[in-house]
Amino acid sequence: MKKFSIVIAGGGSTFTPGIVLMLLEHLDRFPIRQIKFYDNLAERQDKVAQACEILLKERAPEIDFLATTDPETAFTDVDFVMAHIRVGLYAMREKDEKIPLKYGVVGQETCGPGGIAYGMRSIGGVLELVDYMETYSPQAWMLNYSNPAAIVAEATRKLRPTAKIINICDMPVGIEERMAQSIGLASRKELIVRYYGLNHFGWWTDIRDKTGKDLMPAIKAHVAKHGYSLTEEIEASQHTDASWSHTFAKAKEVYEIDPSTLPNTYLKYYFFPQDEVAHANPNFTRANEVMAGREKHVFSECQRIIENKTATDTSLEVDEHASYIVDLARAIAYNTQERMLLIVPNEGAIVNFDQTAMVEVPCIVGSNGPEPITQGSIPRFQKGMMEQQVAVEKLVVEAWEERSYHKLWQALILSKVVPNARVAKELLDDLIEANQSFWPPLH
Repeated sequence: MKKFSIVIAGGGSTFTPGIVLMLLEHLDRFPIRQIKFYDNLAERQDKVAQACEILLKERAPEIDFLATTDPETAFTDVDFVMAHIRVGLYAMREKDEKIPLKYGVVGQETCGPGGIAYGMRSIGGVLELVDYMETYSPQAWMLNYSNPAAIVAEATRKLRPTAKIINICDMPVGIEERMAQSIGLASRKELIVRYYGLNHFGWWTDIRDKTGKDLMPAIKAHVAKHGYSLTEEIEASQHTDASWSHTFAKAKEVYEIDPSTLPNTYLKYYFFPQDEVAHANPNFTRANEVMAGREKHVFSECQRIIENKTATDTSLEVDEHASYIVDLARAIAYNTQERMLLIVPNEGAIVNFDQTAMVEVPCIVGSNGPEPITQGSIPRFQKGMMEQQVAVEKLVVEAWEERSYHKLWQALILSKVVPNARVAKELLDDLIEANQSFWPPLH
């Protein structure tokens, strides 16, 4: 059986150890001969890499390991690029969240002005990775879960139309896991779903088990009462900090807006922006929560492993959420025809919607990549919201490509969470100031 070579782009990420542990747990399904880390920040990557090297030597010594900041070394001889980069790190995420809050606007890393700012930083970084892959391993596939996925996906569609890149998000995975648990099922793998939307902006329309039994009524009953909160929270999930507990509970109110469907949690930012602003602490946002929590834990634990020269008793945790990445890689490698929710060009998947939009729908995945499953026509309410949001995403990519101040201003004006054009302009000028080292100069 072929063994695969993988490069993790974003080797210094706090998620990287969890990804490595998850890959090790699935070696029987997805054998690996080589794991490489690539990052443009050597110092940050070194600590994670040294710890992961010790971990690999103990648990899978047969796997070759290498960490590098050199693109040619990293991207040569690889089958899959697993990309999760964060241009500007958490320091810039903190600004994405705090600058909008000064204006009474939602401060969030993928929604509204924060997502737009992050998108403007991410586009160049992701395109660079695509170009490295196409130069050094043109047969490889990139599985990209760098945020903001919607803007990044639109950028790759428009600016690298032939690239072998699949944009993915683990949020629906996390929500489906909760749905399954809420009705007593062991795993989301028991669910067969119909879903449509944009990334962080979608609705489940049908959920069945393998026998065809309709599970929607039971899940809806739970959501109507508790949102996506569980009586016993999923242990060790990255999504159970205080801010996530609030998010899962809030789904109850989001659900009431269209009880014929089940909503993605991120819709709360668009339907109840004033609640989110009121709930936010402008001095301690989600970025601070992550820096004080996961980031601190991962880096201090990596340091401990390096000092002790062993990872046998590590508190680093498997990122079980990320196992869908192995499912996706296997589907491509072994043509498994697995059904998965992915971000793909619409091209008819949603009949009455922009054909060039990057939509999130169930796809059948094989060696040619994803084949979208048609979801038919969608109702006016969702269609109207999605058209507004897709316009924002397209304007951001056009602004990046054309270096256009005006188009980025228009994107902010169109964003549902920004109250008016004047606030949009003030926000934009603030964001330009904060992102000078990362955005292309706008004119």
